[in-house]
Amino acid sequence: MNTSIHVIGGGLAGCEAAWQIARGGGRAVLHEMRPHRTSNAHRTDTLAELVCSNSFRSDDADTNAVGLLHEELRRADSLIMSAADRHQVPAGSALAVDRHGFSSDVETAIASEPQIEVRREEVPSLPEPDDGLAIVATGPLTAADLAADIQRATGRDALAFFDAIAPVIHRDSIDFDIAWFQSRYDRPGPAGDTAAYINCPLTLEEYDAFVDRVCAAELTPFHDWERETPWFEGCLPIEVLARRGRNTLRFGPMKPVGLTNPATGERPFAVVQLRQDNALGTLFNMVGFQTKMRHGDQVGVLRTIPGLGNARFARLGGVHRNTFINSPHLLDGALRLRRRPHLRFAGQITGVEGYVESTAIGLLAGRFALLESRADVIVPPPATTALGALLNHVTTGADARTFQPMNCNFGLFPSPGPDLRKTARRSAIVSAARADLDAWLAGMAGSGCRHRAGDAI
Repeated sequence: MNTSIHVIGGGLAGCEAAWQIARGGGRAVLHEMRPHRTSNAHRTDTLAELVCSNSFRSDDADTNAVGLLHEELRRADSLIMSAADRHQVPAGSALAVDRHGFSSDVETAIASEPQIEVRREEVPSLPEPDDGLAIVATGPLTAADLAADIQRATGRDALAFFDAIAPVIHRDSIDFDIAWFQSRYDRPGPAGDTAAYINCPLTLEEYDAFVDRVCAAELTPFHDWERETPWFEGCLPIEVLARRGRNTLRFGPMKPVGLTNPATGERPFAVVQLRQDNALGTLFNMVGFQTKMRHGDQVGVLRTIPGLGNARFARLGGVHRNTFINSPHLLDGALRLRRRPHLRFAGQITGVEGYVESTAIGLLAGRFALLESRADVIVPPPATTALGALLNHVTTGADARTFQPMNCNFGLFPSPGPDLRKTARRSAIVSAARADLDAWLAGMAGSGCRHRAGDAI
């Protein structure tokens, strides 16, 4: 029996799983198919590449479930969160990173860890039991051969949805006679900065004209197999939103609340926000502006936004197909495939949505696999924690008949009481999560999954 645990996929979940195995004293073999084979969304060969936004979303643990998940991952010695913290760029109360510095940091850490062997090769089929324990963390862009084998192993077709990428713009091509820096409501970020976003204002007339252009733009055609695939509601392209109603964009990514145009002293009718994308501050991405418009139409439409008339694009928007399995039907509470329990699944392929959610499931899969390799008892995190609530959703908490990708949110947590108002309820959830995570981490430290003492990431 192979004593190493095989992790397939070098994205956020796979890197986190391998790291947790190694830091707990186990050995991991991390398989990554790039550069021998790439996907239509990846641009580099680096481990843990961020293919969409550079944002890990809210970092506020007291008021936001994703922020609470950030805190829990940090306390659980997450490689991904430590790299994100080191490469943070201004984004108000959100955690955004220099994507290239972040990925390079993760790759360096993985390559420097003697307990991890990295194999740059495609894995075309699922490992057999004689290969030992394995974690499938191939993400939403699983290669066709492996995806087909997963379908054969599960006995059910993989579900699918579309995800989209927002454009990235060179800062020096933005007109600051029109645009200005400000965070919504002047909320300070971790460094006290209240001006983390570039804002491009639109009047009623400009907004109406913009919506018309978006609706008239030519889109990249779908393949035949894509036509019945649903969108993920948390990442809809702007043209899909625009077709849902004239005000949908203005109440979505173009909402003007909490902003004052210094040129007029008033709130704009609508606004396009851009968030820093690299540490140098030379690139900014368009927040919430995922799109399937053809590149020629995309450039023409986006340059009609005030302040972006001469915009130069470092990357245009695009769409890729994401796949995920019906985890509540297929996985047990320790993320094992019921039909082949030597296999675990982790990351977005399990039906979680978002960088930190993928990281969280990778962390748990790595720790669970390490415990199983040592014949130790696997104790999942309590459902009252962000880690436990997310795990519960993809294993036993969701209805397999209607399962869809999900971000971490307070609706996944057990109710602390029926009579609490929203703020008190949220506060009670956060307090319980912190206390229960303490107890769970203490129990893990007393098991075979404790990390090497004194090691620095």
